[in-house]
Amino acid sequence: MLIDLFPRAHARYTSLPLLSTHLEGFARWLREQGFSHATIRQRVLRARALEADFQRQDVRGLGELSCAELLRFAPPKAKDAKHLSALVRSLTVYLETQGVLRRPSVSRTQLLVGTYRDHLTQVRGYAHRTAGNHAALARELLGFLRFEDNPDALRTLGPPQLEAFLKAAAARQGRAALRNTAARLRSLLRFLTGQGEAAAGLDALIDTPPVYRGETLPRALPWESVRALLAGVDRAATTGRRDYAMLLLAATYGLRSSEVVGLRLEDFRWRSGEIRVRRPKTGDASLLPLTDEVGAAIVDYLRNARPASVHRAVFLGIRPPIRPLAPSSLGTAFDKWKRHCEIDIPCSGAHCLRHSLAMRLLRRDASLEVIGDLLGHRSPASTCAYLRLSADDLREAALELPAEEERP
Repeated sequence: MLIDLFPRAHARYTSLPLLSTHLEGFARWLREQGFSHATIRQRVLRARALEADFQRQDVRGLGELSCAELLRFAPPKAKDAKHLSALVRSLTVYLETQGVLRRPSVSRTQLLVGTYRDHLTQVRGYAHRTAGNHAALARELLGFLRFEDNPDALRTLGPPQLEAFLKAAAARQGRAALRNTAARLRSLLRFLTGQGEAAAGLDALIDTPPVYRGETLPRALPWESVRALLAGVDRAATTGRRDYAMLLLAATYGLRSSEVVGLRLEDFRWRSGEIRVRRPKTGDASLLPLTDEVGAAIVDYLRNARPASVHRAVFLGIRPPIRPLAPSSLGTAFDKWKRHCEIDIPCSGAHCLRHSLAMRLLRRDASLEVIGDLLGHRSPASTCAYLRLSADDLREAALELPAEEERP
């Protein structure tokens, strides 16, 4: 790879004391990430300048550096040396994946949060995403208590600190979000009590703000609006082909964002006409029939818009480094094409497509069990949350009043 980049001067880079053994693999890795030949050349070209910086800082081996320490070699003003800054950032990622860099010591917070997360996944059976949300609250509480500076903060934890923490959370959250925060806090306190880190009974002091079933407005869109949104996606553009396929999957099967971006190439079983959907929230998988419309959209994207990549995920970004999309990408695509089509859609985020499909099936007399199976629910109560009726639905259900002459 270095010979291809520098046919006459590759020896300048293969002779560098610290970077020479890594540059060949680094250049190949950049190519796998979708970077162009010119971009790779510009980054490797700055390796000699970075090597000189290592010599000035008396770095004797890359294993001496952690990720944070290596990133400090990036110029503070990236505009003045953008290629050197890009080299440092991408090289840091590469060396970390190769296990070359020194791992920093684990802090008390990281150790406790990691133990808690393992408990949730291995003992409680939580999905990784749910465990991640609980772990985020644990980090937030430990930061609020300044656990790193005060190791006894948990042993002295009491109602005043918990009340102050929840007040701070309430200032930026609504009742529904605060209800989840309170539930996660109770779970954390029970774990800390079991570990001997906090006093017993603190979880019983956490009250849950009232949230009433069905108090929020329905999030389901009229199916005409869903079809208009899909029709308004520009399928001549690369991102349009990808976004159309993702939105169509969400509308056709009611998939969550994580389920759409979690699809892999082998999940499409073309011969049997099925699609395998992993359910991260429950840990299960579903086999769904592959419709002609969805199949055509996926084939169009794979042939004409998906970049070449070693990744097996179906949906990828279009700019280097080429990586699988994050779950938030579906919501970003939904909001983008909603603005582009100028459709009157009051809700934001693609999750309303899931609600829309559930209501469409209900109006077509599908049973609660069938709707729940398609949405990947374990409990009928979870399905009912998607089936809130609108005012028009209630008007259709109203009984006709008898004529005045018929009244007794």
